[in-house]
Amino acid sequence: MMSLNLPQTPVVSVKTTDNRGHTPEEVADMCLGRIIHVSNSAAPEIRDQANAFKESLRPLLVYYIKKGIQSDRTTVYNALKNAGHSETAELIRRL
Repeated sequence: MMSLNLPQTPVVSVKTTDNRGHTPEEVADMCLGRIIHVSNSAAPEIRDQANAFKESLRPLLVYYIKKGIQSDRTTVYNALKNAGHSETAELIRRL
């Protein structure tokens, strides 16, 4: 069985935006930063390989984050339409 050696103190970072939410690309970068972290003291070959893997995952994460957003909008659209708010639902669909 695999065990994870997590830090005793949680690693916290804060990313903010001004008058908007985070883009799928920004969310993907935040996610990748938590999934793959390579020490500066790692061997250059290992660091380069990990960074290349990280960059290869980025488009995949962005794609699925966008799909998740699209799916959520479909759910909101259907909920509004079923509740009798067709005009509002149509505005959501056009986003």
